Amino acid sequence: MSSNDPSMTLTFRCPQELEGLLPKPIPAALGVPDWLKAMPQQAFNTVNARTTDTVKRCPPFVDAMTSGFLIPLICDLRVENGEFSWDNDLPPGGELNFVRSPLGFHDASQVTGSPLFADDRFMVKFHNLWTIEAPEGYALLFTHPANRFDLPFTTLTGIVDSDRYYDNWIHFPAHWHDDNFNGVLPKGTPIAQCMPIKRDKWEMRTATFTPEDSQRLHDLTTEMYNETGIYRRRFRA
Repeated sequence: MSSNDPSMTLTFRCPQELEGLLPKPIPAALGVPDWLKAMPQQAFNTVNARTTDTVKRCPPFVDAMTSGFLIPLICDLRVENGEFSWDNDLPPGGELNFVRSPLGFHDASQVTGSPLFADDRFMVKFHNLWTIEAPEGYALLFTHPANRFDLPFTTLTGIVDSDRYYDNWIHFPAHWHDDNFNGVLPKGTPIAQCMPIKRDKWEMRTATFTPEDSQRLHDLTTEMYNETGIYRRRFRA
């Protein structure tokens, strides 16, 4: 479909007084990290004693990182010895009242009974000042930026029916897992990745391999063992 097709468009809105001041969401394909760009496509495998592909040549790994859109941190966030601080020059609210801090907190009681609970620490919450409207029939999956293990936090995953709920901001709870991080998360750092998902009711079934299934699997696995790039050339959409 055309990129101008409204049925395939997410609309991100912000208050007028923040136009040009907030970093904009970007297609995830434009926000791949420097380490992925710099890493080699192949490396020597000491176990097999031969050169093999790295994850940079793994289409599922890369496609996860380049799908959907990235939501940015609204300003620089400084972390020093477990203390967070920031300077944000957003103007006073006009018709709307909105937060100016990049970060809020959830009390630990809100994750009581989960693996995230610790009685001596809060959950952080990244503030987002973009509302997001999805086409009819679509929800948005919000999650931690895919494969971004380099970030000192892990954003929680959630699904929002953004074709109906789009007149309010969606903020992102996260677990700050790197207690030793000291430094600055720069403005624009991805804090969440959103991917449209169509609401459908799915059923499931299980089955055993037929002889034909077994033959196809055997043929394909043998072919992929002997030749690289088959998934990329024949199956990748």
